[in-house]
Amino acid sequence: MSDNRRPNREEPAADGVRLQKVMAAAGVASRRASEEMILAGRVRVNGRVVRELGRRVHPEADEIAVDNQAVQLDQSKRYLMLNKPVGVVSSMSDESGRPDLAQYTARYDERLFNVGRLDAQTSGLLLLTNDGELAHVLSHPSFEVTKTYVAKVAGIVTGQTLQLLTRGIELEDGPITADAARIVASKPGGASTLVEITLHSGRNRIVRRMLDAVGHPVQELVRRSFGPLQLGSLASGKVRELRREELGAILTVARQAKEKK
Repeated sequence: MSDNRRPNREEPAADGVRLQKVMAAAGVASRRASEEMILAGRVRVNGRVVRELGRRVHPEADEIAVDNQAVQLDQSKRYLMLNKPVGVVSSMSDESGRPDLAQYTARYDERLFNVGRLDAQTSGLLLLTNDGELAHVLSHPSFEVTKTYVAKVAGIVTGQTLQLLTRGIELEDGPITADAARIVASKPGGASTLVEITLHSGRNRIVRRMLDAVGHPVQELVRRSFGPLQLGSLASGKVRELRREELGAILTVARQAKEKK
């Protein structure tokens, strides 16, 4: 919807739908419980605390947050977490006939797509949605959403190597710095090390290239988190709906990222 069709976000809507009804329809709580949240000052509309039970909103334009967590009012939007297996390409259709993401979305009516990519040999957390605006914010490099990976690398990684990664290294396409890096475990005999790396870059194969540049080629790589989302115990090849608190967290990150720009 274009901006010239939106109500004035600085002023309460004179028409629209009662806030507590919208909250109940969005699955926040029952209408009565939503009223209690409003009276307690836990609800914001377009960034402002609302305490009036008679407040009306436009679900298609206004932004609502409860306890500073964004609420999705558009019930046509779907958000899935996939633990992408190794060997699957991050595409809904692969011209070469390789296994792709379509097998995980076929049972859903919505036309879903992936937020960002993981290379075929990297497994882990991939977000699937039909929310184009959120996908743009979360996948665009300028919004700097953090991701955490666990890599099995060749050799013994030292503290000095971790410091090098967090101070920054130079790659062929420019400098790169890890936000954090730590050793998870080392295999006896020095054959390999598990390293956890957090960074906000979305550059192609960036974790593999960083670790290769410091002399520790990646043998296995999994993305464990994407923004506030955690892969947890979701099995490889499995997909599930985001929980309400997860959805609120990822929507909040997207809204905050837009506001910074």
